[in-house]
Amino acid sequence: MRLPKGPSSSLKEFREFALRANAVDLAIAVALGAAFTAVVNSVVKNLFTPIIGAILKVDFSSLKFTINGSDFVYGEVINALISFLVVAFALFYFVVKPMNALRRRFGLGGDASPAVAPCPACRTAIVIEARRCPACTEVLSEQWSVDADAS
Repeated sequence: MRLPKGPSSSLKEFREFALRANAVDLAIAVALGAAFTAVVNSVVKNLFTPIIGAILKVDFSSLKFTINGSDFVYGEVINALISFLVVAFALFYFVVKPMNALRRRFGLGGDASPAVAPCPACRTAIVIEARRCPACTEVLSEQWSVDADAS
């Protein structure tokens, strides 16, 4: 029969969990993401939408309609959509594109789809590393893909 772990054991286990590098990195990323989002929301609400509003002669924050006494402020939805687009643009061009370039530079890019060749027996497209056709179950030789390309 096992006895339940004591409080010191649980505290030690929690400390190990909390101090893991990936948990700390994730916490930092979430905090920075929240701060970045607050900055972007402020820039969109206080700079972008007034500029767009000046051009279109519309104040987004005051755009609303009323049904049975309930106000639907769709101008704030427009602000949120613009904020989303700015965040998505920034993440794509300042995080995704540089990471993809680094992966390609270090040979980690890899193709999304593996190389395929037709099965010599049934002509089904199968992955080159395969040793048996998934469609007809033909046993494939070591050089089957080279032989298939030659024919």
